[in-house]
Amino acid sequence: MQLTTVKVDKPDETNFILGQAHFIKTVEDLHEALVAAVPGIKFGLAFCEASGQCLVRWSGTDPAMIELAQNNATALAAGHSFIIFLGDGFYPLNVLNTVKAVPEVCRIFCATANPTEVIVAQTTQGRGILGVVDGFSPKGLEGDDDIAWRKTLLRKIGYKL
Repeated sequence: MQLTTVKVDKPDETNFILGQAHFIKTVEDLHEALVAAVPGIKFGLAFCEASGQCLVRWSGTDPAMIELAQNNATALAAGHSFIIFLGDGFYPLNVLNTVKAVPEVCRIFCATANPTEVIVAQTTQGRGILGVVDGFSPKGLEGDDDIAWRKTLLRKIGYKL
């Protein structure tokens, strides 16, 4: 077995969800779930099929996000993994529970806009995701000014009253 990391290649501010599912209809079910959860959502998704033709299956509503999903899924090449890229102004927070509720979704590895490296195991059979490195290590504890900044930000962007 060989361990490697695959960097998720995306624009800095673009959010994505990386997960694992178990069935070819994942692409259609995720697509339907996303458009039902947030009308007008812009996204692209790709799913690495792990049996049969073993293709990268894909769908979406935004050509740029679809291309990001296709390219990153191809680079990951890990069986039954999926990646969803969200267009500007759309966030995992608004769709994550919907994605997790899709019956064939087994796990979510991350939902982030941070720089991300995916830890992949390669065996003679294929590739699988072991985990992710999401962002950077903490540099210390937040102080009073940091707490005030966090609370102000959450209210400014509408996630807290």
